[in-house]
Amino acid sequence: MAPHDLAALDRIFKAYDIRGTVPDQLDADLVERIGAAFARFAADTTGAGHVLVAHDMRPSGPEFAEAFARGATAQGVDVVHLGLASTDLAFWAAGHYDAPAAMLTASHNPAQYNGVKLALAGAKPVGEETGLQQIKADVIGGLEPVATPGSVSSRDDALAAFVEHVHSFVDPDALAPLKVVADAANGMGGLTAPAVFEKLPIELEMLYGELDGTFPNHPADPIQPENLVDLQARVRATGADVGLAFDGDADRVFLVDDRGELVSGSLTTAIVADAMLDAHPGSTILHNLICSKAVPEIITERGGTPVRTRVGHSFIKQVMAETGAAFGGEHSGHYYFRDNFRADSGIIAAVVVLGVLSKAGVALSELRRPYERYADSGEINTVVDDPRAVIEVVAERFAGAQQDRLDGLTVDLTSGPGTDLDDPWWFNLRPSNTEPLLRLNLEAATPEACRRHVDELRTLIAEAAG
Repeated sequence: MAPHDLAALDRIFKAYDIRGTVPDQLDADLVERIGAAFARFAADTTGAGHVLVAHDMRPSGPEFAEAFARGATAQGVDVVHLGLASTDLAFWAAGHYDAPAAMLTASHNPAQYNGVKLALAGAKPVGEETGLQQIKADVIGGLEPVATPGSVSSRDDALAAFVEHVHSFVDPDALAPLKVVADAANGMGGLTAPAVFEKLPIELEMLYGELDGTFPNHPADPIQPENLVDLQARVRATGADVGLAFDGDADRVFLVDDRGELVSGSLTTAIVADAMLDAHPGSTILHNLICSKAVPEIITERGGTPVRTRVGHSFIKQVMAETGAAFGGEHSGHYYFRDNFRADSGIIAAVVVLGVLSKAGVALSELRRPYERYADSGEINTVVDDPRAVIEVVAERFAGAQQDRLDGLTVDLTSGPGTDLDDPWWFNLRPSNTEPLLRLNLEAATPEACRRHVDELRTLIAEAAG
């Protein structure tokens, strides 16, 4: 293989995966190279003799899966095709079948994108610091085929086995006959949600459940409020108990309560953490640093040990392995389970919440109240030329307050120096890994205080950006 353009690869190799527009940034030839490089990396580092390959519903998925397989088999590694799958299904398979896995997906990105998410056996993540740099180097240099190519086969029982696994997180006989509306946004939730709920006492209505990688109804990005509007309206119109909004590859989920109101990722983290502590008393529970302060408070009150982590699945999975944590949650809608090979799964989190609702015997709009203690801004992105320089200006402005640099800058004005006990608040300001953006998350005691401090920070960021 001829060397590939480094600048072009730098644009698509991200911190946690590979992602680009098709065909100008990512085509079948490049995916074949990636398949060869991943197979060689997996074989050299873990002795893996076969690789699982799956794809989502994007039009280029089948072609890219075949291309990836060509590259992998050319390195003497066998390939097992799983076919259409969600990312949480594919990474569960990496654990269950003890094999590396490649998932062809661009997650929530628009239709013109595709990409690759990679895991080693046991669902161990492959990111920038754990293999992607080596894989990129081998894509650049090219790898010669070995003398004896690997074989290609397929298996069609992974979805059924995954469904059984999801059911193991709840007692199906204890579930109430709840009505659920699930908006798959034409993504892979349209495959996994019906399969999971088919044998549960749940009345499921699918919204945009047809697999269609052109996303004809709305983007498959549930963190954006405008993409929840149809689900919220349908929940209200049908009197449903819960709404579920999946992203394109269905590893993330956001919940909507019976009144059609969004349940934040922090709130879902707190509810699921509570359930995990019921099942595993005294456990360690992880939460990323932009989750609400209510999350560690609730974990502590329930007898667990909260551990704060950086944002991002590779960091959370590493800390889970180090601490033996039973569960970890992110404000962005990712939920990680020790008993799911420390991988995240939107559908497992959804089923756990339904189990909590069934046990409580109250509506989600009521169940959520004790978990909601503060007002948050959500994530606010600002384009700046030099994000890190702006962070330093903001840090200096709050020099007298409690600060840490676990991930960007966190300033805590809920206790310690500079705290106004009548107006406790905190914020995190961190740079994007891939764009000239600053991401602000802020929490305060009341919605009015939250708005006021957001305005304060926005003004400061604009002044610092010049």
